[in-house]
Amino acid sequence: MRVMLAPLVGSLALSGCMSGDNLVQDASRSAAKSVVTPIIADRFPGKNTAAYSDCVIDNATTDEIVSLARDSVTGVDNGTVQTVVGIASRRGTLECIVKAELGSG
Repeated sequence: MRVMLAPLVGSLALSGCMSGDNLVQDASRSAAKSVVTPIIADRFPGKNTAAYSDCVIDNATTDEIVSLARDSVTGVDNGTVQTVVGIASRRGTLECIVKAELGSG
């Protein structure tokens, strides 16, 4: 009976780890978005800042997400703005922004 339970317990333990990872990712993305949104609002006044911010976050690397999340605590500087502008300039981000604009029109 113990042998049969071992894989089940292992699977449950792994699923718990995955949930923890997802929580960390969600928290990091949320913190990063709190930095990105005001920058987007400043750079693109009158545009759909929520959709633009989602596009930037969705096209950021893990390292960029972590850096932006850290900036939510330490403060925004020129490097933060350059990171957001750099991500916003990527093809995937631009395509996402165009889709958001077409969808909201």
